[in-house]
Amino acid sequence: MDFILQNFYEFWKFTGFYNLMDTPQCLIMILVGLFFLYLAIKHDFEPMLLVPIGFGILIGNIPFTPGMEIGIYEEGSVLNILYGGVRYGWYPPLIFLGIGAMTDFGALIANPKLMLVGASAQFGIFGAYIVALALGFEPDQAAAIGIIGGADGPTAIFLSSKLAPNLMGAIAVSAYSYMALVPVIQPPVMKLLTTKKERLIKMKPARAVSQNEKILFPIIGLLLTCFVVPSGLPLLGMLFFGNLLRESGVTTRLAKTASNALTDTVTILLGMTVGASTQASQFLTIDTIKIFALGFMAFIIASSSGVLFVKVFNLILPANKKLNPLIGNAGVSAVPMSARISNNMGLKYDPTNYLLMHAMGPNVAGVIGSAVAAGTLLGFLG
Repeated sequence: MDFILQNFYEFWKFTGFYNLMDTPQCLIMILVGLFFLYLAIKHDFEPMLLVPIGFGILIGNIPFTPGMEIGIYEEGSVLNILYGGVRYGWYPPLIFLGIGAMTDFGALIANPKLMLVGASAQFGIFGAYIVALALGFEPDQAAAIGIIGGADGPTAIFLSSKLAPNLMGAIAVSAYSYMALVPVIQPPVMKLLTTKKERLIKMKPARAVSQNEKILFPIIGLLLTCFVVPSGLPLLGMLFFGNLLRESGVTTRLAKTASNALTDTVTILLGMTVGASTQASQFLTIDTIKIFALGFMAFIIASSSGVLFVKVFNLILPANKKLNPLIGNAGVSAVPMSARISNNMGLKYDPTNYLLMHAMGPNVAGVIGSAVAAGTLLGFLG
């Protein structure tokens, strides 16, 4: 009987219930994970992001006995190997390959001045960078936090893996959380900064873009951006390569693989491992709270900058070429979520005012802009 009781006690020591006594804060993170799953499943808030991240948080916060080689931070464990794609920055370029393969840059090619709207939204990155420095973060940490303002999860992971790996979990979860909350955060900002008259502006239909223009765009785009910021090559190179696969007309199978099977696979692994990296002992710190606050501020600045830039830009544009300021929010890199928000807001005030294709211009410009900003910061600080 003593032998059986001893074995039972040894088994009990390996259970999560026993180890919870040493790490009760895991319960907080488990509740966070359940909240993410609730938002994704019940309210359809970006389920492709929040379901893997939310479930990953549950995985990462099951209490266990150290040394069992099962934790994400234990060398040699399966989760640790999968997390290598985040830690060493492998997953983000593959995501960018898929984004390029599924993105039509025609709206931007047809109206190149929309690139300026996408560029203006990157003010959120540098605004958060300055505030993070003032709060005592090191320059490399401040840069990694600031990139949250680009509303681009893969870019945030890529930059933080190079500049601030110790903060990567908090930065990644913050970036993806705010991306998922685009439908909640952006509309009040857009309404506050625009008048009813501005919201009713109808933009002229974009000109037709030839196939040759679409083929040349990724080639010229790669050469122009990467000669300026070579450090952005892993992201920009894969983005433009994926787009060439789409537009060349001779690699349709590769483009479909990149935009569907490959992107879905990497998204699953990235979301789950990012979620699992939020072990309570590593995640629940004062710095995490600061990062979430700075990320929110960066996102608000980025959304506001795009809208305000369009308002100012309209002052010098002819009456028949004015832009609807509602497309300014799409300058962040949340493709195509923020462009849909622009379109939905436009339809709310005029059921005939379709802004989606116009908003896709600054939206895809934001993808390029956030990658260029990340490359610039990496070039200075890496």
